[in-house]
Amino acid sequence: MAVRAMETLVGGEWIGADGGVDVYDPADVREPFARVPALTAKQVTEVYRAAAEGYATWRATSPIERCRVLARAAVLLRERADEIAGAIHAENGKTPAEARGEAEKTADFFEYYAAVGRQEYGSLIADARPDTRAGFQREPLGVVLAITPWNDPLITPARKLAPALAAGNAVVLKPATETPVSGLLLARALHDAGLPAGVINVVTGRTAEISDALLDDPRIAAATFTGGNAVGEALRVRFAERGVRFQAELGGKNASVVLAGADLPRAAAAIAAAAFGQAGQRCTATSRALVDRTVHDDFLALLRAEVAGSRPGPLVSPAHRDGVLRHIAVAVEQGARAERTDLETPPYGCHVAPTILTGVTPEMDVWREEVFGPVLVVRPVDGLDEAIAAVNDTRYGLAAAIFTDSLSAAHRFVDAADCGQIAVNTTTSGWDVHQPFGGFRDSGSAFKEQGAEALRFYTKVKTFAIHFG
Repeated sequence: MAVRAMETLVGGEWIGADGGVDVYDPADVREPFARVPALTAKQVTEVYRAAAEGYATWRATSPIERCRVLARAAVLLRERADEIAGAIHAENGKTPAEARGEAEKTADFFEYYAAVGRQEYGSLIADARPDTRAGFQREPLGVVLAITPWNDPLITPARKLAPALAAGNAVVLKPATETPVSGLLLARALHDAGLPAGVINVVTGRTAEISDALLDDPRIAAATFTGGNAVGEALRVRFAERGVRFQAELGGKNASVVLAGADLPRAAAAIAAAAFGQAGQRCTATSRALVDRTVHDDFLALLRAEVAGSRPGPLVSPAHRDGVLRHIAVAVEQGARAERTDLETPPYGCHVAPTILTGVTPEMDVWREEVFGPVLVVRPVDGLDEAIAAVNDTRYGLAAAIFTDSLSAAHRFVDAADCGQIAVNTTTSGWDVHQPFGGFRDSGSAFKEQGAEALRFYTKVKTFAIHFG
């Protein structure tokens, strides 16, 4: 199989590099399918120089023209959806349908922020002084570093780049080492849409060799990160020392509650989709199902039937696959019962069969630790109060769902579940681009992503008063 050689975008130029980083298809990891440049620390410093120059140009560009570029990028993303979906499928392992959905939804982000960027960016406010008009306006921050994960290699960069660019910032994108091809194709669409040189730059390479140059450049005004908690906390401390604004979307231990009276077939289908879609590799995946004891057995039978027909793609890498299998093994050692579906898998891939864990108690590791794979804990509870307590029995607070026929229970759950995203009679996953997204507690920072809320992170507020008497 021929290895696809990729170039990266720096200062408006597509460049290669001596050596490179191999990218593997998790369905068959014997040979790489692509190779991306391995930038040096010196080249990363050059990236920031180009980004600073690009920012000066982009900030001075009319918001109307900026929006036109984003709109053209959305068109190109739709036109290239087949190619981009193929890259997502190859480097991440998503099924073709999942990859196509990610490619198409990515265009939504640029369409949305192309429209939002034309709307108001400030306001007039009252002033006690006579003959004085006061107000405030939002302005871009400067150079933004975006560090994105492997599980959504296209849509997560889009979630960050679209509002950052609409607000007038320049971006340095560092895609995950496992899945850089999608980010490069996104940068290609933005470049071809007319984005000025330096406004988007992509850093590919070996993290250990470029980490200091990537994180410590004094031109960084803000950093946005999606990934694990340990790395996120280290970044928060590192950036706080220099006053760099920081946004993080981190882990989750998301729960779905099924109460007596719920539509059990609908609940089973929705929870199976949320738990095992994308092989469970979603931050909003349901990892705990809390089911009223009176319907627990009926629900479990329906869930088993749903899972029996699921055929998720592989996990992203051998290391991640082995980590998920260790979580399952430890749970069984601690007393849980594991039900694995029969799944024929290629001998050289990273597949893990969908797994239901029962007999789990709060003392077990799997109750609290994020597995990030096709693993679902199912546990009985006695009523709504116990269910809410179990939902909140975690350091995380990203997403939760409830399935019920009670309007009262639904509203109580929305108020009491300590999570940033709450769903009623639908899945914990699948939030639209205009809906603010982000978690509480250890699931992230105070800054939300998506919707108009995202612009709060990517802008600063300047207040003015004009005396005209």
